Amino acid sequence: MTRRENVERQEFAEERASLWKLTLGPVTWAVHFAASYSLTAVWCAKLAAPQDDITLLRLIIGAGTIVALVVILLFGLSAWRQWNYTQTGRATHAFGDAENRHEFLGHAATLLCGVSFIGTLYTAIPVLVIGSCT
Repeated sequence: MTRRENVERQEFAEERASLWKLTLGPVTWAVHFAASYSLTAVWCAKLAAPQDDITLLRLIIGAGTIVALVVILLFGLSAWRQWNYTQTGRATHAFGDAENRHEFLGHAATLLCGVSFIGTLYTAIPVLVIGSCT
């Protein structure tokens, strides 16, 4: 195997990891959303009478929200380090070389994690306002 092939394999492996990083924030948000609303539907339909207090459900969803936010924050920090904005000072990536692509994927993943963080907070808002299943 030539040196060029080794470099290309290494670049491909880094980009594959970057693509996974790109999806992890939104996937965490989606899992949190589906779990929160599914748990609430099952809880209210099967486990609780309509007038029952749902404090335990609220605590479970609150704990799940905190876990999801921490996970998204960790993915976002990893993507921020990949973007490398604080060291390079470049917010744009004008060239098509491997380093610019790598930084761009970090940039995109950082933004997606920010949107996912906000989306997860908005998903949890009903937990703060709803007091019963009615």
